[in-house]
Amino acid sequence: MKQLFIITLLILIGCFSDKRNITTESKNITDLNEIEKKNEIKKIKDVLFTQQTYWNNGDIDGFMRGYWNSEQLIFTSAEHKPTYGWKNTLEMYKRNYPTRYSMGEFRFDILDVNLTSNTTADLNGKWELIRIADQPKGRFWLILKKFDENWLIIKDSTTSF
Repeated sequence: MKQLFIITLLILIGCFSDKRNITTESKNITDLNEIEKKNEIKKIKDVLFTQQTYWNNGDIDGFMRGYWNSEQLIFTSAEHKPTYGWKNTLEMYKRNYPTRYSMGEFRFDILDVNLTSNTTADLNGKWELIRIADQPKGRFWLILKKFDENWLIIKDSTTSF
């Protein structure tokens, strides 16, 4: 009887021990995925920080590097008709901000970044331009897609208030 009890006890301990190892291994995989997600979100945010630098240096061409260079790019705002395509978006920016003075200083706050898949993400935030004559501000919602190792904006919906 003692032997049966000891064998049962060893089996139970062995089962419990295996579950602990499986749990620990799963946790490590989860942690790795979370680290990867954080790295991807950092890369996405870096796209916007790089755009901010270009904008604040008066470089719209550099600013546009954050956008997908495709005819499928979409830019929408309440003030303008939707703009389709990278070239048309570039022309719209240059038409609306013809000088460094009109561009002002670009500031933004990222409110949320959501990875919707391994290669797509949604981002929303608040923006403002600091200029002598005025300080327009608003919100933006972006859809980004990962091409190779680069995240690019494929849709930009911006509002002003």
